[in-house]
Amino acid sequence: MEKAYVLINCELGAESLITEEVKTMDYVKEISGVFGNYDIIVKLECQNVDGISETIAKKIRKMDKVNSTTTLMCSN
Repeated sequence: MEKAYVLINCELGAESLITEEVKTMDYVKEISGVFGNYDIIVKLECQNVDGISETIAKKIRKMDKVNSTTTLMCSN
């Protein structure tokens, strides 16, 4: 099982909207709002890295009001 954490920086006030939309995506296991340089942290789990990569690149990063992301891949 592959795991990754995605740190999301978004436009001010868009946190709830983004959180609700990301919750519906495949491979999302946890999501929380955080304080600091990032606004949201998402835990992804998938059988392979391709599923994680596709979720980040084709779904999360393309969302309106997402300014940037940082991905932390877990080592096995």
